Amino acid sequence: MVIFDCNGVLVDGEKIARAVLADAFASVGVPMTPQFLAQKFHGRRADDIFDAVEAATGRNLPAELISHVAKETIRRFRSELRPIPHAARALTWVRGPKAVASSSSFDRIRISLEITGLIGFFSQRLFSASGVAHGKPAPDLFLRLTGELSLDPAECIVVEDSAAGVSAAAKAGMTPIGFVGSSDTPGRLAEELGKVGARAVIADLRALHSTVLDLRGW
Repeated sequence: MVIFDCNGVLVDGEKIARAVLADAFASVGVPMTPQFLAQKFHGRRADDIFDAVEAATGRNLPAELISHVAKETIRRFRSELRPIPHAARALTWVRGPKAVASSSSFDRIRISLEITGLIGFFSQRLFSASGVAHGKPAPDLFLRLTGELSLDPAECIVVEDSAAGVSAAAKAGMTPIGFVGSSDTPGRLAEELGKVGARAVIADLRALHSTVLDLRGW
């Protein structure tokens, strides 16, 4: 099976999500730029980001802040979200069943794929890190997916745009492909993804088909 991260791989919502998060932290007196958030927390789930910020600042953030971020992100996605260029073509070329494994909440994954018209490629195979004990870079999410779908991790390829995601896939015994096509600094990101286990790095989803063939002979 080929497994995809969602935001930054299939849908182009990283900048939107980071802007919402930066505004939310600023509203409670914890200013951080979207660029800083990308550097520190790319690919991490919201609960882990909030826990890390609380630990670093020694403050308890308002309990309702995380739900506000979730609602505001989805609100902006409904009007601004677009698919990553050539996502539908790549999904069509990759034969057989496909799945999504994302640090986003299940609702955000589903809504993102519905907005961009990609939901039909995945049936019910949507997996959120909110349902496991440890988010990326821990392998829990990918191991839960393979357990529920009765898959051998060694027979799975994962397409990820973050070091946390690539690291999680590698720890789970899968073959990670890094994607840098949605990054503002693709060269730097490609280097980071290679260091944590990406077997290949692509900047255009039109290259996914040939990359999968080269890696696994599928």
